[in-house]
Amino acid sequence: MEVLQRSPEGSSRPDAAALDPVSAVTGQPLSCPNHEGKVMEFYCESCETAMCHECTEGEHREHVTVPLRNVVEHHKASLQQQLDAIKSRLPQLTAAIGLVTEISKQLTERKNAAVGEISGSFAELEQALQQRKGLLVRDLEATCSAKQKVLQAQLDALRQGQENILSSCTFTEQALHHGTETEVLLVKKQMSERLSALASQEFPEQPQENDQLDFVVETDGVRKSILNLGVLITTSAIAHKTVATGEGLRHAVVGQPSSLTITTKDKDGELVRSGSASLQAQVTAPDGSRAEVEVLDNKNGTYELVYTPRQEGDFLLSILLYGQPIRGSPFRTKALKACDMPPSPDDVKRRVKSPSSGHIRQKAVRRPSSMYGSGKKKENPIEDELIFRVGSRGREKGEFTNLQGISTSSSGRIVVADSNNQCVQVFSNEGQFRLRFGMRGRSPGQLQRPTGVTVDMNGDIIIADYDNRWVSIFSPEGKFKTKIGSGRLMGPKGVAVDRNGHIIVVDNKACCVFIFQSNGKLVTKFGGRGTAERQFAGPHFVAVNNKNEIVVTDFHNHSVKVYSADGEFLFKFGSHGEGNGQFNAPTGVAVDSNGNIIVADWGNSRIQFTLIE
Repeated sequence: MEVLQRSPEGSSRPDAAALDPVSAVTGQPLSCPNHEGKVMEFYCESCETAMCHECTEGEHREHVTVPLRNVVEHHKASLQQQLDAIKSRLPQLTAAIGLVTEISKQLTERKNAAVGEISGSFAELEQALQQRKGLLVRDLEATCSAKQKVLQAQLDALRQGQENILSSCTFTEQALHHGTETEVLLVKKQMSERLSALASQEFPEQPQENDQLDFVVETDGVRKSILNLGVLITTSAIAHKTVATGEGLRHAVVGQPSSLTITTKDKDGELVRSGSASLQAQVTAPDGSRAEVEVLDNKNGTYELVYTPRQEGDFLLSILLYGQPIRGSPFRTKALKACDMPPSPDDVKRRVKSPSSGHIRQKAVRRPSSMYGSGKKKENPIEDELIFRVGSRGREKGEFTNLQGISTSSSGRIVVADSNNQCVQVFSNEGQFRLRFGMRGRSPGQLQRPTGVTVDMNGDIIIADYDNRWVSIFSPEGKFKTKIGSGRLMGPKGVAVDRNGHIIVVDNKACCVFIFQSNGKLVTKFGGRGTAERQFAGPHFVAVNNKNEIVVTDFHNHSVKVYSADGEFLFKFGSHGEGNGQFNAPTGVAVDSNGNIIVADWGNSRIQFTLIE
């Protein structure tokens, strides 16, 4: 406790005890700094300082003073309380220091391990290259040797023939020019037969092998692959900022899959936009057994967790990110039988003014009321009663894993982009499975990560393929026709067709909108990364209204923007928040026959209807 004493001039200054902490803990009485030899035995409550008897009769004579011993216990107790409170934080700080130190240590260890893996992997590649080099050289030597053997045999035959002709010619010429008549007659028959045989003999005069022995290698592709070989996987996500949302946190139905969404965030609370985080989940039943849990990585910083309870009761749901519990974990959820699930009351729908435009009204719907709706006829043709349900989780026909875009056709079909199953599925308007097409791959006609889907006036199915970076067009029967946008698009997400037959593509990575003719010719593009009217921050999906206007959801700007068919900005609505007319990362968007805009408010787990007047 710092003890202050008033100076004769009326200013405050620390006394000797405050200036000398050592003397303050000796246990000896302290002398008054203003009156030498006087012991401080009194306390002035208004000045909060100790003093001697002469001080009480001097400058403090009009103040309330009490014996020091009467207040010291109170001040000691107060100081002790503060001391205990601050000391109680030491174990927390010690634990935090230990945790951060351990993570720092593990980070260094994993870096060193990764360096070792990189060195080992590239050493193996170098060894494989040397082995391939040796094999090619051996094959080259063997091939050359075989060719040389054929050529050498041909040379031997030609040289032997040449030698035979030369020797016969020499002998005959000598006989003709230098021989006697008797010698000529004696050798005529013999040499005539030999010369005749040599004249008719066939020699291998044409080459019996060629000199081609080239080495050809496509180094460009290999070099590019090597330059892009390997990837470092990490995120900036931390557990205590990461959140979980969804019905699966509160209740579940026995025997039925229940899901929730995990949204990873960094130290500043910002959304993490990449996947591959180390996420573990465990669902413990009342009897201690564990329910099966599946975690699906959406590759955008969000994860879908699905579990199926096998018995009734209270379940404990533990979610760990990098070994640490996320915010609110562990969660308690109750599993009930389907017959015991309480009905959802009709949702309250209110019409409110948009925060950004006077000619737009919105009503927020937090949850569909399903079969428990009131049955009252609605002025707006969009109904909130469940008509039927299609599909379930899985990889078979009619089952989905991370479905993304959905569209309808004039022929009465429902088309769904099934992203993680890497295909497109088609159903009738009654929900009956009709068709599935697409296969995993990076070649034209194959799908890698289908997201947005739409159907043009001819019935052709148009699919935005995020990972293949192009838009694929299929016939109504699922036969591949062509692809557009290759080389231009970086990450197509949403796709729509306007009344002119133009294909409108939202490029999520490039933060812009492309408008193509149906043959793939670029008409125009607009947008860029930012917060301005013609800029986006992670645009997702697109729709076209009955005025041929382009409606785009701007994910990280938490708004919806509307443009003319030529890309001119018209207006926008929405802001970040949970209120009516506000959004938290909007994704899907559609427009009904009246031009009303329907927005999937992803972060707020609801659908909002924007009524255009």
